Amino acid sequence: MVFPGFLEQYWPLLALALWLGYKWWSARRVVAMLPALRQQGATLVDVRSDAEFAGGNAPGTVNIPLPELGRRLNEIPKNVPVVVCCASGTRSGMAKMLLKKNGYTQVFNAGRWSNLLG
Repeated sequence: MVFPGFLEQYWPLLALALWLGYKWWSARRVVAMLPALRQQGATLVDVRSDAEFAGGNAPGTVNIPLPELGRRLNEIPKNVPVVVCCASGTRSGMAKMLLKKNGYTQVFNAGRWSNLLG
């Protein structure tokens, strides 16, 4: 039987494809929720470096680079939704975990910062 051999040989590629698909789907879901989140007074946090942020950013975002996020949590209110973004969605995924670990209950990963432009 060829199919089980295919899965055995290519499971890492299939796992990567599923992970990338989930990241894309999850970001699309957050983008669809943005109007409602903005109405609730969401804080938009871009966790890219200062240089990346200076090269282009979405209006209304606050730049707190991921390495600084832990010590700058006091700049992010806990009583409103928080939407995080970065260049690809990976650093913002880490930021989401850090915020959740520190008591933020409404945290959303928008993925790429350009997703906030639309």
